[in-house]
Amino acid sequence: MQSEFLRNWLKKHTSLEQRNHLKALALRHRFINRFLGSDLVTLAILHQTDKWRPHDYAMHYQQHFQPLRHLPLNLLEIGVGGYDDPTQGGNSLRMWKNYFPRANIYAIDLHDKSALQEPRIRIFQGSQADPDFLKRVAGEIGRLDIIIDDGSHINEHVISTFQILFPLLAENGIYAMEDLGTAYVPRLGGSLDLNCQTTSIAMCKRLIDGLNWRKIPDYQATYFDRHIIALHYYTTLAVIYKGVNEPRSMTSA
Repeated sequence: MQSEFLRNWLKKHTSLEQRNHLKALALRHRFINRFLGSDLVTLAILHQTDKWRPHDYAMHYQQHFQPLRHLPLNLLEIGVGGYDDPTQGGNSLRMWKNYFPRANIYAIDLHDKSALQEPRIRIFQGSQADPDFLKRVAGEIGRLDIIIDDGSHINEHVISTFQILFPLLAENGIYAMEDLGTAYVPRLGGSLDLNCQTTSIAMCKRLIDGLNWRKIPDYQATYFDRHIIALHYYTTLAVIYKGVNEPRSMTSA
C-alpha cells in the first residue's frame, strides 16, 4: 500500500528524468549492499575514505568487524572530516552505514556537520577534549558497541578520550585509535624520545603490561587492566577489545 502511494506521488510530482535517476540510485544502493557490502576495502574505495589509502585500516577493520556486521550495533566515530566546511566529510560514516546494515552510526566533530546527517547517521557537534560533552553524547546514544577515534590526533586528546569513553563502552565492545603516528610528532604532543610517558603510544605500551597484570607481583590493577582482554596493533592503529580480564578462579595463576 505504501509503495503504491509512493509510486503515484512520484508520478505526480517528479519528471520522468528524475524518476529514472531515482531508480538508478536505488539499483546502485541494492548492488552495493548485496554484492559489495561485505567487503570493507571495496566500500572504503567507493566512499573515498582514507581508511583504505593511504592508511590501509579497512583490511584490519574487516578482520575485526566482520563477525559483527549484521548485529544491531551503535557505532561512534570521533571526527567527520572536511574541516570547517559543513558540507564536506562523512565518507567513513556512509561506509560504516553500508557495512553495518542494522547499525546506528554516530559521530562527533568540532564543526557543525549536521548537513551530513541522514537516516541511521547522527552527528554531534563538540570537542573530544570536553569530558562533559563526551559523557553527554554517550548518555544520549546509550549502548556503545564500537568506538573509533579518528579525531584531532593530539596525544593528550587521544589519551583523555580513551580514559573517558572506554569505561562507557559495552562489555565485549571494540575501541579503535587511528593515526597513532602522531605519538612521534612534537607539535601534536608526541615525542621522538621512545621513553616519553605522555604519548598515545606510551599509553598503549602500558596497556600491554596491564593485560598481563596477574603476572606482575604486588601490582595494583586498574579498571583498564581488568577490562581489556585483547590488544591488536598495526601501523598507526590500535584495536582494543573490552571484556573481563580476571582470574577464572581464586587459584588461577
